[in-house]
Amino acid sequence: MMRIDIISAVPELLQSPLNTSILKRAQQKQKVEIFVHNLRDYAFDKHRQIDDKPFGGEAGMLLKPEPFFAILEKLTAERTYDKIVLTSPKGKLFTQKVANDFSLCHNILFLAGHYKGIDDRVREKFATDEISIGDFVLTGGELPVLLMVDAIIRLIPGVLNDSLSALNDSFQDGESLSAPHYTRPAEFKGMKVPDVLLSGNHQAVQQWREEQSKLVTEKWKKNKIERSKS
Repeated sequence: MMRIDIISAVPELLQSPLNTSILKRAQQKQKVEIFVHNLRDYAFDKHRQIDDKPFGGEAGMLLKPEPFFAILEKLTAERTYDKIVLTSPKGKLFTQKVANDFSLCHNILFLAGHYKGIDDRVREKFATDEISIGDFVLTGGELPVLLMVDAIIRLIPGVLNDSLSALNDSFQDGESLSAPHYTRPAEFKGMKVPDVLLSGNHQAVQQWREEQSKLVTEKWKKNKIERSKS
């Protein structure tokens, strides 16, 4: 069973998503254990302060090193982590390939930054990976952690009811996107499901899906190039 630990300055942001839908069922099926740690519980002073102003006069607040060192030294003494992941706009981009690689781990620990970020000594001492979800800045790392945890857990065998579902997802085959999907009714407000999907001809359906996947992927790549120019 996989174990995921998350260290956060605002753990309440994580509770509802981690205990809903597929993530909840994955834990109930004992496919994964998720532990959320409140960074403030490891603060040393009576005010439980976890942030302070950066040296050098820079604007904003920075998460202090002491609470992180306290909890990380405790957790890493209890078990070996395959990955200790720091959310950071400077990190490598999170992709489906990264999700696949992480889904093979036994123990993963996520460090969610907040405010201006985390004292860099935490990264230097503990982080094995720095991961970004895109070229933009958020208030904290909790949302990126949730995105990564969701993408990783759904790949664990037995989490999804349909074992082939995750294997057919977009981006599982390089940069290929999946074909359009349809369900009942076959006709709705004058819009019909493609006849081939109703034909029962599995070979024709597979050929249609491959053709549509190529068209969708080509359009996505073209839009991606255009976005990079803007």
